[in-house]
Amino acid sequence: MSRAGLLSQTTTTAAADGVRQVSDEGTWTDEYLRNRFTQLWRRCAIPRSSCDPDIAWSSLDGRYAESHRHYHDKRHLAHCLSEFDLAVERIVRPDHVEMAIWFHDIINEPERSDNEARSAELFRNLAGGSMAESFIAEVVDLILVTTHRREPVDPDQMILCDIDLASLGCPWECYLRDTGYLRAEFRGSDQDYCRIKRVFLESMLRRPRVFVTDFFYARYEHLARENLRRFLDLIDVWEAAGSDGRKVPLLRTSGIEA
Repeated sequence: MSRAGLLSQTTTTAAADGVRQVSDEGTWTDEYLRNRFTQLWRRCAIPRSSCDPDIAWSSLDGRYAESHRHYHDKRHLAHCLSEFDLAVERIVRPDHVEMAIWFHDIINEPERSDNEARSAELFRNLAGGSMAESFIAEVVDLILVTTHRREPVDPDQMILCDIDLASLGCPWECYLRDTGYLRAEFRGSDQDYCRIKRVFLESMLRRPRVFVTDFFYARYEHLARENLRRFLDLIDVWEAAGSDGRKVPLLRTSGIEA
């Protein structure tokens, strides 16, 4: 199945082919995504402002279609939106959080560490003049918290962070495939990838909770921790294998070549 084809799935079964389950409802086509984004942009615009959602959509559409993206593409976006839909009644500022979801990965250059800051700045530039400065500032702050390098300080930041990490709690086959997609985005060596991945996995496992909200904790915590531990074990096996490490099914899954 092509990557584009994944977006047209309606009720996908994760265990069947390794595809993350994105929703039980709706069709995650480009047309659906565009219409949903357009409605959100217009809803958040200042009345009688020069609001043009087409300009913002063009930027989003082009960025998420970049050839180097394998994980941080429209499939990840659709997955985040489906998790948002599940939790929306628990969100204080749903339009703020949804806008942050759309833009938190709009810039994705794996070799850089400031993607979220640059994504926030691009949103600020696109929304300026169309949306209230207070709204823009709050969305920017939400985008920045998706670095996961600082503690979320309010309920909406907490739930956004959990949405962004929700795929950690998917079935093992899906988790392994996602790791292959993430490896394909990384331009360094396998050794460097494993070193960085180990730091991330161990930092997640040291947390009292991977998911800070009770809603996502109940849904995904157990499986997420199991996945993180299993992948750490795979890294150990891969590193112990030395020059034969390529024989261990760790980084190249489901046809993804790093």
